[in-house]
Amino acid sequence: MRMIALIVAWAATGGGVAQAHELGFAGLLSASNMEELPDITLGSGKPLAEGPMTLKSGTGYELEIVSDGSGELGLEGPGFFRAIWINEIVVNDLEIRPLGLDSVEFDDAGTMEIEFIAIKPGQYFLRIPGSKGESQRVEITIQ
Repeated sequence: MRMIALIVAWAATGGGVAQAHELGFAGLLSASNMEELPDITLGSGKPLAEGPMTLKSGTGYELEIVSDGSGELGLEGPGFFRAIWINEIVVNDLEIRPLGLDSVEFDDAGTMEIEFIAIKPGQYFLRIPGSKGESQRVEITIQ
């Protein structure tokens, strides 16, 4: 009991660590812990994103991937997809709750929303499969 009291007292004083978000009943999926990321755009000859993205481990994110239909284009990033926990993917108002993901592909114009929690810190990427250009790849850092 004494050890628990010491830990509680230490935590109440800040414990030398920055305070986290105040989470509600949904825990990590609370609205106060969710952030929207800039869209990723899939279009022939268009850059995927405006620049690199920096995420925080333990924070929830919503990412929209938008295809303009100019080609049959996919997006891969197996390392990134294994470093996050996906809550849901929404396509045409259909919610998908996958156990894992390796890549996605658009045959036509459309929008896909991925809601996830960043988990494993590191350097990752999402890119159009087989592409070599820098604008066809977005660098993602999870801190």
